[in-house]
Amino acid sequence: MSNLVQFVANYDDLSTDKGFQFKFHCDKCRNGYMSRFQPNAIGIAGSLLQAAGSLFGGLGGAENAAYHIQRAVGGKAHDEALQKAVAEGKQQFKQCTRCGHWVCPDACWNHSAGLCEDCAPDEQEELRAHQAQATQEQIRHKTRQQDYTQNIDFLNRDALLQCPNCQAKLTADQKFCGSCGTPNPAAKPQERHCTGCGAKLQPEQKFCAECGTKG
Repeated sequence: MSNLVQFVANYDDLSTDKGFQFKFHCDKCRNGYMSRFQPNAIGIAGSLLQAAGSLFGGLGGAENAAYHIQRAVGGKAHDEALQKAVAEGKQQFKQCTRCGHWVCPDACWNHSAGLCEDCAPDEQEELRAHQAQATQEQIRHKTRQQDYTQNIDFLNRDALLQCPNCQAKLTADQKFCGSCGTPNPAAKPQERHCTGCGAKLQPEQKFCAECGTKG
């Protein structure tokens, strides 16, 4: 199996005392192929009985049990099962003659080049990927070129006013919310002036203190 080392180096051994099964992985995307289950044909029942009997065989019983269980799932039968699974699994992958990797033919193999896509990327896929990357970079660049703060008053430290009912943004000179009509509790009172002489009136004044005109 020396000529299969590259392939069998990338697999999971799912074998149990009931039989043998292996999952092989694509070296690039890690997609897997599960080999067919191969029942253990070397007398698992007898090996397990020996293991069970060893559990009651004295101080070394546990060690003997572990040994027999290991024999039940390992050894020559396991190696032969692995060879069969490798022969089966190889049919599901392609080996790149440039890098030696075994890859899945659907996602990671460039059929026109006869190499894996790490060694010979698909031209259209590469083009679309780089176009998308360039688009992202250009969007970031052009976004940073825009001035989004030119209308912000950086010297205005007044608190943000919101309608207590609908949370719409309000200004200090709004008496009512423009969205729902709720009175603005933080609205600044507008200045009043006498209609007769133009003197400034206080909010509580009913008559002008200068000319007596009714406010």
